[in-house]
Amino acid sequence: MFTIKSNDLGDITVEKEVVETIAGLAALDCYGLVGMVPHNIQSGITNMLGLESIRKGVQVTSGVNGLIVDVHVIIGYGIKISEVALSVMQKVAYVLEQGAGIPVEQVNVNVKGVKVINDL
Repeated sequence: MFTIKSNDLGDITVEKEVVETIAGLAALDCYGLVGMVPHNIQSGITNMLGLESIRKGVQVTSGVNGLIVDVHVIIGYGIKISEVALSVMQKVAYVLEQGAGIPVEQVNVNVKGVKVINDL
């Protein structure tokens, strides 16, 4: 659970799962992203996550000035990885900070694979 605001009336806290879900949905909204994979994957086989378990592809920890968000993704073949990663970083930070009022210290994009998709 993360405290995002405090005053003399009390605290506003958000569960870790909520932050992970918001970050995952924001990432999936980016062009070039094919899917997300679990952050704790042990084998070389990467299975993409369905929408119902999207938060498993996101890891959130507390930093000094906000949350540190790690996103684990698969990118479409033929798309510039650096541009997709930058887009994911910006979108996740923007949605968490502006949409949910959650301070973000950094967003790390971990590209776990590339997949050929037919509709590009």
